[in-house]
Amino acid sequence: MQVLEAYKPFEVQEIELNKWQQRPVKNNFFELILIKEGAGTQCINYNEYAYEKGSLFLLPPLKCHSFEIHESTRFVFLKFTSDFFQANTHDAVSQSEWFREAAYILSNYNQLPGDIIHNELDRQHMCTLIDLILKENRNYGQGSASLIKSFMTSILEILLRNIKQSAFYEIEMSADNDERITKLLSYINEHIAEPHLLKVEQLAKTFLLSPTYLSEFFRKKVNMSLREYIIKAKLKLVEIRLLNSNYTLTEIANELSFTDVSHLSKTFKKYTGVSIRDFKKQGEYRLLKRSSC
Repeated sequence: MQVLEAYKPFEVQEIELNKWQQRPVKNNFFELILIKEGAGTQCINYNEYAYEKGSLFLLPPLKCHSFEIHESTRFVFLKFTSDFFQANTHDAVSQSEWFREAAYILSNYNQLPGDIIHNELDRQHMCTLIDLILKENRNYGQGSASLIKSFMTSILEILLRNIKQSAFYEIEMSADNDERITKLLSYINEHIAEPHLLKVEQLAKTFLLSPTYLSEFFRKKVNMSLREYIIKAKLKLVEIRLLNSNYTLTEIANELSFTDVSHLSKTFKKYTGVSIRDFKKQGEYRLLKRSSC
């Protein structure tokens, strides 16, 4: 498959299509698609979802996808690249925070088809921000990059809010959905770098359950142990940092509460099947990678 890299901090494209043209793209981070006009069907992983004017889709990296166009459709593709999150000297703190938020979105969003926005006010905000980005991009001049970046960080905040309010988790949950597990997963992922809050006893206290019941409840609902889920959730964030940031292994180990670099490296190889060096050389996600449709 041909892979097209993106080297700018952001890329935006508006195009009208009567027939879908396959876009074999490797997004460094992820891509947001707005349907400005038209109707049809989106396909991801053999699942289909009808789209219409105002629909918003989130396409994480290394994802084959397609649209069946029923009515001439105007698409807006807004791509966040890894350069967008690279910290520099004058705003390293804010850049680091944006990166953590985007990594949260990428690691927790379950790539099923469908609209990413469920709040109509948020949808209006998103459409307004994207229109502002398009206008600024057409009249690109001094200060445009900074302004577009501020619009895109606002988009990230809205995406983050919608992810946290929905059950977009990359797990195979049992059929009988339970609101408690969604809240539990959200809590775990928000506090993934705070191991003292993720101990069974502490989680049981937070969610008013006995430790034994919580462990059994989690395994039944998520089809894996709490410990395995936490490790894999951490390693997804490790993958994102390895491919999309300039964090050192020491910084990653410290941030995500691994004992040291050796512990990080051994855990990474155990669950992904490759060493960190080979993973970076291959440049493709393992735990975050999905099959093509």
